[in-house]
Amino acid sequence: MIQFLLNQELRSEHALDPNLTVLNYLREHLGKSGTKEGCASGDCGACTVVVGELHSDEPGAERIRYRSLNACLTFVSSLHGKQLISVEDLKHQGQLHSVQQAMVECHGSQCGFCTPGFVMSLFALQKNSDAPDSQKAHEALAGNLCRCTGYRPILAAAEQACCNKPLDQFDSRQVETIARLKAIAPTQTGELNSGDKRCLVPLTVADLADLYDAYPQARLLAGGTDLALEVTQFHRTLPVMIYVGNIDEMKRIESFDDRLEIGAAAPLSDCYTALHQAYPDFGELLHRFASLQIRNQGTLGGNIGNASPIGDSPPLLIALGAQIVLCKGNTRRTLALEDYFIDYRVTARQDSEFIEKIIVPKGHALFRAYKVSKRLDDDISAVCAAFNLQIDNGVISDARVAFGGMAATPKRAKHCESVLIGATWNAATVEKACTALAEDFTPLSDFRASKEYRLLSAQNLLRKYFIELQTPHIETRVTAYV
Repeated sequence: MIQFLLNQELRSEHALDPNLTVLNYLREHLGKSGTKEGCASGDCGACTVVVGELHSDEPGAERIRYRSLNACLTFVSSLHGKQLISVEDLKHQGQLHSVQQAMVECHGSQCGFCTPGFVMSLFALQKNSDAPDSQKAHEALAGNLCRCTGYRPILAAAEQACCNKPLDQFDSRQVETIARLKAIAPTQTGELNSGDKRCLVPLTVADLADLYDAYPQARLLAGGTDLALEVTQFHRTLPVMIYVGNIDEMKRIESFDDRLEIGAAAPLSDCYTALHQAYPDFGELLHRFASLQIRNQGTLGGNIGNASPIGDSPPLLIALGAQIVLCKGNTRRTLALEDYFIDYRVTARQDSEFIEKIIVPKGHALFRAYKVSKRLDDDISAVCAAFNLQIDNGVISDARVAFGGMAATPKRAKHCESVLIGATWNAATVEKACTALAEDFTPLSDFRASKEYRLLSAQNLLRKYFIELQTPHIETRVTAYV
């Protein structure tokens, strides 16, 4: 059984289909049709809901952290121990919520189909903001698409909603809600079981290892932003899933003098601060990683584990020399991330083995990252490049160059690196290294970019890296090219 709060109503579910998304649960099981389906792939934001969960900034100081999510990519099992808030829950005692009122007064709704999603993103923004901030508003709304081109009044509504925000029913019930969330905090493995399909929700790494050993055919579910597409887009059935999002050990982010250790189930939005502090370019790239709804849900471990050749984080992590800790039963092994990827969607992971955490070294001052995509926000890379050189007295003593979108896997450019290592860091060396990239990669053409565009972009990004190191005042990294 799993338990969660639907606003303030306690819901206990056991026999639901684990493949059921929160979107369809709201619409088809509860008759709450305010949440809309626009794309069923996490691109449009029409299905945005907000999930509240207990969070402690320090011991004994619990609060509720509200996060916007795409309901179309969220399986109901991930609600275990949390609070679900949909657009129907905002109006209270006949009065519109302040974010809804702001949308009305600023004329932020036109055809209205996308409006519930915008309202819920604004609600989460208001809960997480102390004052109007245009940058945060753009970030909060980047994952919501308005087909009527009504962004200006919606941004005005965001400013109004976050300016002198009034207390609402969620504020007045906060103590009560915290107590109720504590009362339903999971204490043992939860389960949804519809007879032919099941989802298990362990609470510890040890329990996960035992369950995965017992069900090696199970699909691991973290954020689900990729896995859920198999259900919503390809209409496949997932007979057995194991949800790892309630395992606190796998959500820890720890900073040491020489490294970061990031739990594989830590949401990308939680990873931002630590990665940005260590490597500003990594932080900038995360700002362009899909939308806030996706970053609130998707995990660093999942972005590695799905072995996509166009995942944004693996090239950066490979260039930094990152490692992953793989767990199977009581056994752990540490593997260089570059050795994890073998072929297209094929990895070195063994049966019943899972990524427990990612180890990211610190101290690489010349690390830079670049993303080439058709749109600045909420888009997949055509090419993602990461460069990490060590230069001593004008000579390159070490080089790690990695790309995504250029091969069947995220991959180091070994020929390029061999040209660089031991050479003088100058324009002539860079041109030789650019030529060597053609030996490292034979990219494919697809709807995102042609093979010629990809190769030329990769070469130009190396040239860009050289120019920026020569003129550090130029800050044009992580740039989109149209």
